[in-house]
Amino acid sequence: MSKPFSDHDKRKQISVRGLAGVENVAELKVAFNRHLHFTLVKDRNVANKRDYYFALANTVRDHLVGRWIRTQQYYYEKDPKRVYYISLEFYMGRTLQNTMVNLALENACDEAIYQVSVAHSHTDRFFIAVLGLDMEELEDMEEDAGLGNGGLGRLAACFLDSMASLGLAAYGYGIRYEFGIFNQKIVNGWQVEEADDWLRYGNPWEKARPEYMRPVKFYGRTEHTPDGVKWVDTQVVLALPYDTPIPGYRNNIVNTMRLWSAKAPCDFNLKDFNVGGYIQAVLDRNLCENISRVLYPNDNFFEGKELRLKQEYFVVAATLQDVVRRFKASKMKNNNVLNVFHIQVAIQLNDTHPAMAIPELMRVLVDEEKLGWDKAWDVCVRTCAYTNHTVLPEALERWPIDLFHHLLPRHLEIIFEINHRFMEYVASKFPGDHDRMRRMSLIEEGGCKKVNMAHLCIVGSHAVNGVARIHSEILIATLYFQNKTNGITPRRWLVMCNPGLAEVIAEKIGEEFIRDLDQLKRLLKFINDDAFIRDIAKVKQENKLKFAVHLEEHYKVKINPQSMFDFQVKRIHEYKRQLLNCLHMITYYNRIKKEPNKHWTPRTIMVGGKAAPGYHTAKMIIRLITAIGEVVNHDPVVGDRLKVIFLENYRVTLAEKAIPSADLSEQISTAGTEASGTGNMKFMLNGALTIGTMDGANVEMAEEAGEENLFIFGMRVEDVDAMDAGKGYHASEYYNRIPELKQAMDQIAGGFFSPKQPDLFKELVDLLMHHDRFKVFADYEAYIKCQDKVNQLYKNPKEWTKMVIHNIAGCGKFSSDRTIAQYAREIWGMEPSLEKIPAPDEKLK
Repeated sequence: MSKPFSDHDKRKQISVRGLAGVENVAELKVAFNRHLHFTLVKDRNVANKRDYYFALANTVRDHLVGRWIRTQQYYYEKDPKRVYYISLEFYMGRTLQNTMVNLALENACDEAIYQVSVAHSHTDRFFIAVLGLDMEELEDMEEDAGLGNGGLGRLAACFLDSMASLGLAAYGYGIRYEFGIFNQKIVNGWQVEEADDWLRYGNPWEKARPEYMRPVKFYGRTEHTPDGVKWVDTQVVLALPYDTPIPGYRNNIVNTMRLWSAKAPCDFNLKDFNVGGYIQAVLDRNLCENISRVLYPNDNFFEGKELRLKQEYFVVAATLQDVVRRFKASKMKNNNVLNVFHIQVAIQLNDTHPAMAIPELMRVLVDEEKLGWDKAWDVCVRTCAYTNHTVLPEALERWPIDLFHHLLPRHLEIIFEINHRFMEYVASKFPGDHDRMRRMSLIEEGGCKKVNMAHLCIVGSHAVNGVARIHSEILIATLYFQNKTNGITPRRWLVMCNPGLAEVIAEKIGEEFIRDLDQLKRLLKFINDDAFIRDIAKVKQENKLKFAVHLEEHYKVKINPQSMFDFQVKRIHEYKRQLLNCLHMITYYNRIKKEPNKHWTPRTIMVGGKAAPGYHTAKMIIRLITAIGEVVNHDPVVGDRLKVIFLENYRVTLAEKAIPSADLSEQISTAGTEASGTGNMKFMLNGALTIGTMDGANVEMAEEAGEENLFIFGMRVEDVDAMDAGKGYHASEYYNRIPELKQAMDQIAGGFFSPKQPDLFKELVDLLMHHDRFKVFADYEAYIKCQDKVNQLYKNPKEWTKMVIHNIAGCGKFSSDRTIAQYAREIWGMEPSLEKIPAPDEKLK
């Protein structure tokens, strides 16, 4: 296999990365050497790649800090409305390359580190050698900031990029987890989890801000006094903020992500220790510091644990203290009167995880700021807005009343009061409709009374939105929903991860598409341009060669780079239907075996994603995929016409390598179950074609690119509803009627893919045959036929690439810039701006 060009080889021809000016290169070389010597106290003769990475990171950070300070000065002078995006997850990935792209430094840094020299002495002679450092190798030294599970956390990261690029005074608030999403190892075909110690080498992008440390209270009891309600006898945990700069795209704006770390106060338990108790008292400090120790690894599944509720309250309590402090320090008239709080402050709740912001804001306004209930509630509702991310009932948060009473007694009282007033309102609107009151109550009755956090968010917010049009329509029948279709940042998901494609596009339509993705529509003029078609196909083939080399290095599997690269990468979950993909793998394998001399379209099917550690079925799905791969990949009859690879430890950094190489993107959830998806958008933007159901954002992707330019199959939402309302779903009917399906299931059940353990997949077979909520068999036939269409088109490279261009040209809607502009105008009451503020060495206007 010929080795593809590296990005270093191609760097001078990639204009969208910014030109490497001679002055910039010289300045960066000096800064790099300075950091290597003085910040890291290193002798270049003994420095290793990680030292060089940190020297480069510190050099790039220098360029951020001046703009970061300038942005805060700018916001103080302008005193704009500020938006606070609260999320328990921020899946940032790596920072170095993204920062260089947004500051237009990448080319200059690349050239500078390539030219860096080191002095050597050899006997009595002294000479200079050029190190020739490779940018990609240094970038690989950076740990992923994996502070999220999947789509929700990555969306938050894209939103921060867009808020900075659109000039919004925005702050991301979350938790600085010591351990992020676990590292996934595949051992004998099974997922094994390892802790993600991402901070072990330090994090050059964060700055601790102990001067803004805030106390957060738990437990205790309430006292109702003539002066109001007091929350007393509490346990205090300190929230220590760490700030990370978030640069906008070449506009000199650098916003802030502030993540809180839990610290025990110095007097924690020490006042109570007796002789011999001192050591234990100090050790007990760890108990409260556990709050920020680890990210809960569940995606679309609610697990009710006291530690999780502590995390959710910890982040909102610390954040609201910060928000109130900043509001009171603003230049607004009467700024100590919080009855105008909502005029200057917008709070966006990313799913129900930060729902405690609503009762906490009420506690602050009523108990501490002494506003009357009605005024406080008006301010609270006008300030808060809520984004719903799921329609799956098992994902909705419901916290037991007893836990609330134990951990947050004052907040439970406030929630009861909110619910009492809301129920009075419902009763006045719908007299005698007790069933409606039961359905809409914030408190769910039953054996164990629970607080429904989604209901709390809906009642306490002035705006509620879904994240794709079909998702919002599913919910809009019962709620006053808005829709804000998700998006992705084109800086990371095109310019950074696929510079070759970005350059080909820029040559045709200029570079404005990076700020205004709608410009991609202009590519339709070149749909029949043979040279453009060849250029697009060439970039894809280079990306495939590069990823094939990666696979060979890491998986010891030789890949046919001419084969179709077929990806399904996302969290492992029944509703995402990796099992449907498995059935296609087996069916295709059986067909090749049956007619080995036929001209089959070669495929490399890659599946990646993590299973929540406690989600047994998801772990079994991974084991099935690896078992199919073990059989298929070693069958000499099949050869390189079919390979099945499970991509270990799928994460942002691996996505940035994989997605540009994809030919086919699998988005095959049961219609009505995926709220939106954003991986589908990343694949589309990078020139992959989608095979998918009409679910989530697939619906709008089909509208934008033309349904004829996607491979759409299977039941629609109305078909699923009709099946549920009619005779129901009976897997055995499909099993008995479709021979290829029966053969595949019999192979799984009979141990064909697990000869040493014939019953290994018995549970999965039982699930599919008798307990499948997501109706895999109902879409099997349509899916296989659609895959046949995919194979046919792939044999015609020119027509395939024309369809790819249609898809890229239809991506404009799916920029997170468009999403955030809609949030700003329609929810937060703010106006985005593409204005470039003065650089640090220029005067503010």
